[in-house]
Amino acid sequence: MNPHLKKVSVAGALITLGIIFGDIGTSPLYVFQTLLVEGRVVNEALVLGSISCIFWTLTLQTTFKYIVITLQADNHGEGGIFSLYALVRRYGKWLAIPAIIGAGTLLADGIITPPISVTSAIEGLSNVPALADSFVPGSRLILGIVIGIMVLLFFFQQFGTKVVGSAFGPVMLLWFLMIGILGTLQVVHHPSIFKALNPYYGMHLLANHPRAIYLLGAVFLCTTGAEALYSDLGHCGRKNIQYSWIFVKITLVLCYLGQGAWVLAQPAGKNFDGVNPFYQIVPMPHLLMIPAVALATLATIIASQALISGSFTLISEAVSMNFWPRITIKYPSNIRGQIYIPSINWILCIGCILVSLYFQTSEAMTAAYGFSITIAMLMTTILMSYFMRYVKHWPLWIVVVILCIFLTVEFSFFFANAIKLLKRLFFVVFEIGLIFTMYIWFKARKINNRFLHFIDLKDQIPLLNALSADQSVSKYCTHLIYLTKANNAKQIEEKIMYSIMSRKPKRADTYWFIHIETTNEPYTMEYSVDQVEPGKIIRVEFRLGFRIQPRVNVLYRKVIEDMVARNEVDISSNYESLRRFNKTADFRFVIMEKFLSYNNHFSVREGFILNSYFAIKKLGLSEAKAFGLDTSETHIEKIPLVVKPVGNIVLKRVEMA
Repeated sequence: MNPHLKKVSVAGALITLGIIFGDIGTSPLYVFQTLLVEGRVVNEALVLGSISCIFWTLTLQTTFKYIVITLQADNHGEGGIFSLYALVRRYGKWLAIPAIIGAGTLLADGIITPPISVTSAIEGLSNVPALADSFVPGSRLILGIVIGIMVLLFFFQQFGTKVVGSAFGPVMLLWFLMIGILGTLQVVHHPSIFKALNPYYGMHLLANHPRAIYLLGAVFLCTTGAEALYSDLGHCGRKNIQYSWIFVKITLVLCYLGQGAWVLAQPAGKNFDGVNPFYQIVPMPHLLMIPAVALATLATIIASQALISGSFTLISEAVSMNFWPRITIKYPSNIRGQIYIPSINWILCIGCILVSLYFQTSEAMTAAYGFSITIAMLMTTILMSYFMRYVKHWPLWIVVVILCIFLTVEFSFFFANAIKLLKRLFFVVFEIGLIFTMYIWFKARKINNRFLHFIDLKDQIPLLNALSADQSVSKYCTHLIYLTKANNAKQIEEKIMYSIMSRKPKRADTYWFIHIETTNEPYTMEYSVDQVEPGKIIRVEFRLGFRIQPRVNVLYRKVIEDMVARNEVDISSNYESLRRFNKTADFRFVIMEKFLSYNNHFSVREGFILNSYFAIKKLGLSEAKAFGLDTSETHIEKIPLVVKPVGNIVLKRVEMA
């Protein structure tokens, strides 16, 4: 995190507005309109009750849960469900399950939130008298503009946001000022609308309205983006988020109150079908509607950008923590933590386009939205309960009370959004695919690791020394490097020694064993060196944060440079003809890639997991590319994975006549 973001500052607050609050800040574009549609009959009880529910949802879910409590789960300045999991995973192996489900549902949010936001903004052009006939919600023109914006947005991800990112804060500041002012203009004419903040009206609406369950699902839309408050903690800092939220919440509440005041001021019996109160409160539509729509569009693009960047970060963390296959990750700028993942980018892009084509209007999209995020929030609540109890050591009774409050609210929203399931089968398939991939990868790695056999490295020293000195064996390379999974520095995998000694022995002058430990901190970059046998057998231990990509080739070169500077290793070529010309010795990495052997007899469950794992693995990067190793320096060695060898084979020998 940038040092100036650790403390509250104007610059920090401006950056926070641009990165954190875009999603929740653009929700007034569609929330109140959806409530009017779901309520069918528009009257005072519906308006006051809806605003009351919105206000208390923002207070309980966003303010109390995320701003006050969840932001305390600060993993060395970083937030997000995997950061939270890293803090609590030692307290229960099963906690990987809520982390996987939460991450999968959050990623699924990435294909519906951008289309909803952008479509609701562009549909505002239907309120411009001169354009009303051309920009009818659901028209091909609006659909074409939305898809065009989506394509451009995803296309420019590869270049990073360094150039345009500085404009995000000022644009969102203008947006929040605008929605606050628009709401205030209506409220000053109808100050009685403030009674809607009384929780009585919300409870009365939910207790008596025949479509209360649908209304509750619509109310949930107001907290869209609350999860992002925690996910983007590392970009802005806790204090900047907390203090900025005061301003953001005031403008949001004023905007909702203003929309409610406008509705109550309309003649009795007015038909609100196709009417968006947000755009109706814009004064002088002939003059101000187009600027309002333009600003709304910019705000929704910024909100979409934040969500896409969050998806990249989430997948990057999943790769580091062995929840996702290794894939290509690029760094479009020198801004810390800014990454670009081509495969995820275009999957999200195609998903957003398909959502736009299928639903066409923001009203239809909101009718299918909410189910995923309620699940993600429930998973965060589960992990947070462990954080409060075991990391913060809060008294059990306080944890239980908080847990009961959040679970009651979130299960209410869950059941309200569950009725949307048939409308969102498209997303369910996507979500199941994401969660399935993470679960399979996690479980298969666990099964795989069960069959790793380690041996004492010191016992192998005589054998390695003897092989290195054996002139009868042709030299394989000067420096031979293996990646090891042995957490114990005194051990090595048995399969590595088999690779060195068996078949054609790999004679080298120096044997290197590199181990990578992924830490619970996000940006750790440390290493240590253990000269097991000085000049002959060297182990390098890298300690990398879960947001650092293990580019072994680059890191190893840095280690060599440091060791040469300290006179700890000589990398001059040992070939006499090359040494005379001060040539550097040759280095070679050996990567052992496993494949599922036919010599296996395992349970149906293990067979399904492992077969799925190797099928998914084919779609990911090879081990060499994943670890950033140059192919010219790398040898790939295929190793069969035998989980349970086939036994009890009855083979009868028949003598030849």
